[in-house]
Amino acid sequence: MKDIIQFSHANGFPASTYRTMFAELADEFEIRGIECIGHDPRFPVTQDWPHLVEQLIDDMNRQRGHADGEPAKVWLVGHSLGGYVSLLAALKRPNWVKGVVMLDSPVIAGWKSGLLRITQWTGLDERLSPAAATRKRRTHWASRDEAWRHFHAKPAFARWDERMLADYIDRGMREAQPDGGRTLAFDRQVEYRIYRTLPHTLGARLAHGAPVPVGFIAGTRSREVRHVGLGMTRRVVGERLEWMDGSHLFPMERPIDTARAVQRMITSMRDAG
Repeated sequence: MKDIIQFSHANGFPASTYRTMFAELADEFEIRGIECIGHDPRFPVTQDWPHLVEQLIDDMNRQRGHADGEPAKVWLVGHSLGGYVSLLAALKRPNWVKGVVMLDSPVIAGWKSGLLRITQWTGLDERLSPAAATRKRRTHWASRDEAWRHFHAKPAFARWDERMLADYIDRGMREAQPDGGRTLAFDRQVEYRIYRTLPHTLGARLAHGAPVPVGFIAGTRSREVRHVGLGMTRRVVGERLEWMDGSHLFPMERPIDTARAVQRMITSMRDAG
């Protein structure tokens, strides 16, 4: 029986965007995940994301298979938003989890967590994060070709593996009726609220370490890693830290290499266990 990876996506990018990465992992793992975190009204986006964590736990619980009478444990793998939600879920349900792999989700702790809390309270965080741009994000294109040209011309998306960009347009968007255009599947207001409610308490919750093995893969050119730092992350993961050439969106830029890094990280945690 294959091990299970419960994957959680980055903010704004539905899980099916990562199809190329999943295909590389499929021989060894069964891949599961929520298509669009935060879109189920039962699990609204609020400060510190408690309901998003519950959404992941609910999905894990509904999908838990049984082998030899015992529920199957899963590997939690998440990118950005998904990495944080995965680690928070592992803190609540460690007996359901074999380990966590975080893709460019640096843990905010110490004075930086206090600064985040203050900027959220004053509203300054909106200007310091992608939140402001998200509120005005374009959501509709007249055709698939127009959507492709729009994103391919943007510097951040131009670095993407073209298979990932194709899946973002074909699967991360809905075909709008009756004009046949394309509309973003990820609601921009949900995306905005997620940016504005980033947890500032995770570092404190990890003061005594994590209850399961945790690994971290960081982008060499990630602004998020540069701004947050890796001090607390290193305390949590120990030697299970690997660098991947690329930006915060390195899974989109190098999906095959990312999949192989995830495999290596899981193998190292298995061997250590």
